[in-house]
Amino acid sequence: MHTALKQQFLRQIDDALAYQNVMREKGKYDDLSGLPSWEYERFITMALAAIQRVTGADSVYMQQANDASKPKGARADYYSSFKTVLSILESLREALAADYLESASSLIHASVFADFLEMSQHLLDEGYKDAGAIIAGSSLEGQLRQLCTKFGADPTVTTASGLSPKKADRMNADLSAKKAYSVLDQKNVTAWLDLRNKAAHGEYAKYTSEQVGLLISGIRDFIIRNPA
Repeated sequence: MHTALKQQFLRQIDDALAYQNVMREKGKYDDLSGLPSWEYERFITMALAAIQRVTGADSVYMQQANDASKPKGARADYYSSFKTVLSILESLREALAADYLESASSLIHASVFADFLEMSQHLLDEGYKDAGAIIAGSSLEGQLRQLCTKFGADPTVTTASGLSPKKADRMNADLSAKKAYSVLDQKNVTAWLDLRNKAAHGEYAKYTSEQVGLLISGIRDFIIRNPA
């Protein structure tokens, strides 16, 4: 688990939780009831952003929080929604802090690689297709290495000088043999690695900006569908 990113997640949750102090200063009651609806809505918005950042849009935490965030009844009960979302957020924080969140490691890896892909897209948009291709390829190689660990495929190889990291194409073959992903994914990974290698070796005329754009979007989709 990437400790720095985990701390970022915890800080975002804590920022939402800390807004209760602002609410407490404005409220008449210790239980934070009786505040105007927009105060609860502001907290709920912060909480939902934190929950989605940590767990993704399709997690059980996010589904429950989304459902709870919609006040029900003829007279919308924002306070009840606030209390339920608060409970969900506090539970998530406890799970993340204690490393009990089942998918936390996968989510953190995915988030790290997504940041690199955003950087790749930015470079491509600014006209630096070659740098964009190299960084995107590094994200793919990092994901393959994490998948090797997940599926029990050794990401290293023994050489005369000791253990060395396996090359990306070897990891791709090993992961396919373990049925970590489909044959189509394996072929796509092979093509993406070939483009990355062309960029890394200065063969810039052998691919286009459009192909780099497809590379980035393809790797992003691959990482989402094959979490480590």
